[in-house]
Amino acid sequence: SSGINAEYGLAGLLLATEVLYDRAIQAVLDPFHVTYTYEMKMKVMGRKYPVAMEMISTELAVPLTTEQLVTQSMERLKEMFLRCDVRPGAMELVRSLRSLGVPMCIATGSSTEDFELKTRHHQDLLDAMEFVVRSDDPEVQHGKPHPDIFWVAMGRFKSPPQGPERCLVFEDAPNGALAAWAAGMKCVMVPDPRLSDLPPCD
Repeated sequence: SSGINAEYGLAGLLLATEVLYDRAIQAVLDPFHVTYTYEMKMKVMGRKYPVAMEMISTELAVPLTTEQLVTQSMERLKEMFLRCDVRPGAMELVRSLRSLGVPMCIATGSSTEDFELKTRHHQDLLDAMEFVVRSDDPEVQHGKPHPDIFWVAMGRFKSPPQGPERCLVFEDAPNGALAAWAAGMKCVMVPDPRLSDLPPCD
């Protein structure tokens, strides 16, 4: 073992799902002539989905309830999730770290149901992981940018790291990076090319 444990976000980092969220959410907003702006996306990206939809409803003044936004966008997303691809370079990174003996897991803002749809055709990715922690795990009380999910994950490794500073998190969401830093972990940020302002870090 390398003495380092790796934790991954999922949507947008390992799987190309962020563009799917963009399309589905915008399709729900179109009848109201509301734009799902990139600034709004950066605020909600990585959060638990109902929390994200509540923020969109409030800040963009969408005449739909949070529940309606969740339901209508998820109706579109479920079919899309089954066709999502692994992002270029993701499997190469995972295989490389696995060959070095780095224990790995996925700590995702996705719910159990969404995660199953996204990964149904990507068993090779799951096989490389010790386990998965999802946003609806009962031990994850607060979603990203809170550190809960990464602390929960750290405690579930077969050989838990000596401390959070021995964990390396890979994230594409600003809220995920903030959560990793709040957990006291090192973070490799793989940002969307459109992201100009990265979260502050020490």
